[in-house]
Amino acid sequence: MSTLSSVFKLGFLATVLLLTGCATSNNPKDPLEGYNRAMYKFNDTVDKAILKPVAKGYDTVMPAPLSQGVSNFFSNLNDITVIINDLLQFKFKQAANDTGRFVLNTTVGVAGIFDVASLSGNYKNNEDFGQTLGAWGVEPGAYIVLPFFGPRTVRDSFGLVGDYYTDPVTYVEGPGARNAFRGVRIVDNRANLLKAEKVLDEAAASDEYSYVRDAYLQHREYLVHDGHPPTSDDDFDLFDE
Repeated sequence: MSTLSSVFKLGFLATVLLLTGCATSNNPKDPLEGYNRAMYKFNDTVDKAILKPVAKGYDTVMPAPLSQGVSNFFSNLNDITVIINDLLQFKFKQAANDTGRFVLNTTVGVAGIFDVASLSGNYKNNEDFGQTLGAWGVEPGAYIVLPFFGPRTVRDSFGLVGDYYTDPVTYVEGPGARNAFRGVRIVDNRANLLKAEKVLDEAAASDEYSYVRDAYLQHREYLVHDGHPPTSDDDFDLFDE
């Protein structure tokens, strides 16, 4: 099964679940809580059985400078997705800065292995198609945990399609090479999260699922509104004159 096919099917799954009345909670932000908890547990089981051990082995054998170089390389590729979403959100100044960052890291930084742009003060931005849909006014919809992809909203689930098409790895010729790139990126990303697990374990001791859900929704709201999410008070601004 191709990655694109998987993305479409997972997005379709999210829609079907919503339209067929799989609401198992009175929580308005998590109407699919019963399903989501089961899928969260499934993903956690797969992670502990396969991905986490591989990531630990990767972290053990990879020298820190080399591991950082791999992370920088994939971060540089992601800047293409960032730039495209900058433009789709009409953030033209940010798009120019991110383009300069990409060019500098790709050339002077040797294909992005060295993040020289950050050293010069041009730090990485975070933009994706889910955020672009939010900027266009698309509501997030219900929270949903997708198999393997993890926490999402319905909006972010469909945003995966845009992220797929703007990912340079999608256009690497040959399924073997393409899958190798994706595999290394997944393992590298997971290895980078190993240290953060201790924080999660301490903060989410009572209910890890709820902690991850609330943190995800809050973080996405923060990103969509560029660090200035609306508060309840904002709803009454029109009447404060």
